[in-house]
Amino acid sequence: MRFNTTRISCAAIATIALGFAGCGAVSDTPAAATGELRPSASALYVVAGLQRPVELLEDRWGVPHIYARSTEDVFLAQGFNAARERLFQIDLWRRRGLGSLSGVFGASYVPQDTAARLFLYRGDMRREWESYGPEARMAATRFAAGVNAYVDWLGQHPEYLPEEFRMLGYAPSHWQPEDVVRIRSHGLTRNVTSEVARSKVACAAGVEADQVRVHLEPEWHTTVPAGFDPCSLPPDVLRVFELATQPVTFDRATLKPIAWRATQDEAPEGSNNWAIAPARTATGRPILANDPHRKYAMPSQRYIAHLSAPGLDAIGAGEPSQPGLSMGHNGTIAFGLTVFYLDQEDLYFYELDPNDHGRYRYGQGWEPLRTVKESVPVAGEAPRDIELRFTRHGPVVKIDEARHRAYAVRTAWQEPGMSPYYGSLRLLRARNFAEFKSAMRNWGAPTENQAYADVHGNIGWVPGGLAPKRRGYDGLVPVPGDGRYEWDGFYDGDDFPSAYNPPEGFIATANQMNLPPDYPYREKKIGFEWVNPARYQRIHEVLSASPHASVEDSIRLQSDQLSRPALQLIALLPHSGAASAMLHAWDGIERADSAPAALFEVWRKRHLGPAFVKAMLPPAAASVVAQPDLATLLDALEHPQRWFGEDAPAKRDRLLSDTLDAAYADTARLLGAQATEWKWGRLLHSVFQHPLSAGVDEATRARLNVGPLPRGGSEYTVNASTYEKDFTHTAGASFRMVLDVGHWDASRAINTPGQSGDARAAHYRDLAESWSAGGTFPLLYSRPAVERNTERRILLQPGRAP
Repeated sequence: MRFNTTRISCAAIATIALGFAGCGAVSDTPAAATGELRPSASALYVVAGLQRPVELLEDRWGVPHIYARSTEDVFLAQGFNAARERLFQIDLWRRRGLGSLSGVFGASYVPQDTAARLFLYRGDMRREWESYGPEARMAATRFAAGVNAYVDWLGQHPEYLPEEFRMLGYAPSHWQPEDVVRIRSHGLTRNVTSEVARSKVACAAGVEADQVRVHLEPEWHTTVPAGFDPCSLPPDVLRVFELATQPVTFDRATLKPIAWRATQDEAPEGSNNWAIAPARTATGRPILANDPHRKYAMPSQRYIAHLSAPGLDAIGAGEPSQPGLSMGHNGTIAFGLTVFYLDQEDLYFYELDPNDHGRYRYGQGWEPLRTVKESVPVAGEAPRDIELRFTRHGPVVKIDEARHRAYAVRTAWQEPGMSPYYGSLRLLRARNFAEFKSAMRNWGAPTENQAYADVHGNIGWVPGGLAPKRRGYDGLVPVPGDGRYEWDGFYDGDDFPSAYNPPEGFIATANQMNLPPDYPYREKKIGFEWVNPARYQRIHEVLSASPHASVEDSIRLQSDQLSRPALQLIALLPHSGAASAMLHAWDGIERADSAPAALFEVWRKRHLGPAFVKAMLPPAAASVVAQPDLATLLDALEHPQRWFGEDAPAKRDRLLSDTLDAAYADTARLLGAQATEWKWGRLLHSVFQHPLSAGVDEATRARLNVGPLPRGGSEYTVNASTYEKDFTHTAGASFRMVLDVGHWDASRAINTPGQSGDARAAHYRDLAESWSAGGTFPLLYSRPAVERNTERRILLQPGRAP
């Protein structure tokens, strides 16, 4: 099926959408399929399901302030507004997660639908709802009703249908409350892909060689379990897992998914947060800052909203596809998250009965694979019957017929209460640190560091996440599923350390290994793969030197582009030649207009890193490792005797000099012969790419995508910039907030490229330039401040289906 750019008729939409409820009227100027959407200053929607009228005040930056007279209505209005602003995004998210892409895109998506269905939550829904607290089911039910009400409204006003549906020739679907929580595969996962990569390195060079790829913290030496030959691992063992967890991709001019290919390790998604005590701020009030990092997409993976109802008055950012907020404040406490790198996944392998591949060895006998048969709807064709197979540990992702072996992924996120971020509903009601810590006790996913601050001047740190209690193994390599390597329950929040009003006057996390020295981490084995501490070290350095910190100081710190690893590497570099002189004269700040930053990153990423990997590993192992672990690289270069063998310092210096010379020539090829005109931002660029952009004409692509925008930094700067080989900036902070705790209207935030997901809307890309420059806007909270900055008033009026 090719893209259909013809306009879908109202009758056709009615046929696809299965009827409509909740008529209403707006006074906007009707928009053509690809024209500009010009909203008026006010609008009225009649919304089925509302109990009382709801006011939605949209401020100048596109933030909706939703004022309802009950929590039931505020969550319904949140769902209605999420659909109004992000319908294509959340509809595609739902279809991908439920495994229903084929129903609109055709048979080529059946493999991805099958994979996604393997990882849906299939447990007890009563336990599932109870895991998130007393409001969980109500909130999801009302949110889904709000989404459905907007879908119904579009059925009577098809001229407002987002253009993606017109381009693809289908209409949005109705939601069920369970859709909000059953989908697990869109969360941040770890570490099954690393287990496979470690096995491939172990096959070629032994398991100890994998320290070139990943530096384990605390120091740890893993072993390959008896009965596992790392060389026997099929190259596509995680194909199904990766299909289940990857976003929807469209090939050029077709609706076929881009072919699967094994992924190499890339810099992980991370985040920064900190809380500063009143004694260290200029105002005597706490400051809480947070900039969670995600892969960039169009629109943003975060959406800022303000939810106000009796007993609830919270503002911040959350997932567009679910009720509530995952970071922000409720007028009394503030909170913001980073990833806490617990290991929640294991890859199991099984001996299959040679005479019956429907049975696998467990203990002293054979156990049958559990099979679930389902039917997958396919657009334009008969439904496809599929079989989903499970072991007692989880979904089967590969059967190696020749070796009589099966592989299954066991994940903590298949347990009740593990829908990513949904546990945040409990946080919205907390009024002090004890209540906040209690709300985090049974936190599921993703695993988090929560920074905390309150209006009484307290700050704190609470990590959370469901961590398996592994019995007799460390979770770093695949293990037999025959019963010798099991989970003995889970650790919860009471098993993790926390901090409250620490003596140094601030708390900061940046995905670093932050368990205290006396924590029994080797006994608990909750995770050994953490993010390099460079970002945390820089944050700690700046906060330690700031006895009177301001909100503006934290905003500047979020945009900080000093690379501590760059300064460490340059200190080792021999003084010889123009390239060396340029780097030795540099301050280590990776500004977009910096020539040394361009040279350094080309050297580090394209020359030094790969050359070090080749020097340390045989070719088969080196092919698995895209980049060396930075901690390992620095250790090897600072202590060459342990790594380079005889004549180690000379070999180290030769590696540094030869790769830098090659990088200098490479940078000249990329940016021109005149080194003084090089700019890092001419290479590194931010692009917010729409999922359909590969399959449309150039003019439409330019309208759907946002960017390129010149960029600075790297994955090791506080203002993080993870990038691909072509220097496309792929991940970092799209949402940032700095909260003035207690003087809430003085808080600041930014989302990029804009709040809206509709390319016709004014707030689709209006924040991108400000974000790129490190800018923010006021995160307004009080009603008077919101009123003064209201751009548009929307009234949601209760009504009934016609």
